[in-house]
Amino acid sequence: MHNETTSRTLLVAFLLCVVCSVIVSTAAVVLKPVQQENKALDKKKNILSAAGMLPDGKVTREKVDEAFKRIETKVVDLETGNYIAGQENFNARKAAKDPNQSIMMEPKEDIAGIKRRANLAEVYLVNSPEGELESVILPVHGYGLWSTLYGFLALETDLNTVIGLGFYEHAETPGLGGEVDNPKWKAIWPGKQIFLEDKTVGIKLVKGAVDSSQPGSEYKVDGLSGATLTSRGVENLIKFWMGNKGYGQYLDKIRPNS
Repeated sequence: MHNETTSRTLLVAFLLCVVCSVIVSTAAVVLKPVQQENKALDKKKNILSAAGMLPDGKVTREKVDEAFKRIETKVVDLETGNYIAGQENFNARKAAKDPNQSIMMEPKEDIAGIKRRANLAEVYLVNSPEGELESVILPVHGYGLWSTLYGFLALETDLNTVIGLGFYEHAETPGLGGEVDNPKWKAIWPGKQIFLEDKTVGIKLVKGAVDSSQPGSEYKVDGLSGATLTSRGVENLIKFWMGNKGYGQYLDKIRPNS
């Protein structure tokens, strides 16, 4: 009798596990398209936000899709600065993990702390109704204090003046490095200049508030209070991606009068 009871218990437990597994697997398959759609929508929203193009009021899928029609997605070879066709499903994070699609960064060059950099990168071009380029949005990422920060940097057509900077993923300390999400801090960035006259990256995050009356203030941004390492990480990731190992070759190709 005891053995029979044990067998029945094990059988019931086994059948329960099978049923639960089927339910979970089915749910994962059914919900995957929805999850992918939401992920794509979130990406569009973050790109639009960096460019100051996020629709006013309640942000709906329809509004986001309509605003995103002005944005053209292209894939760039970072070594040559040329556009690469046939890369519609390109994923930079996956590519960075593949030795055949990425390069290992030398420590002295890896100021952003990314370790590996994909050979290709997506860029987003904002076009006017007449087809004229209005701005360029570039994915950027680099290490802060506790995590890699992923975001977008939007530039005007001079490829020097910042329109906006926003991070959509990080694990920095709330209230300190996490202030990269603070709208007040993000509002400091528009109008800042990336490059000095000699085309080297001049942007800096400084302690305290920037005195706009002082020479060179256009290259300086208020650092995050109590978050020196996160501030340094933001500065370094911008310097890296605007440099020769980042989008440097591409920016030279499309820069006006280059």
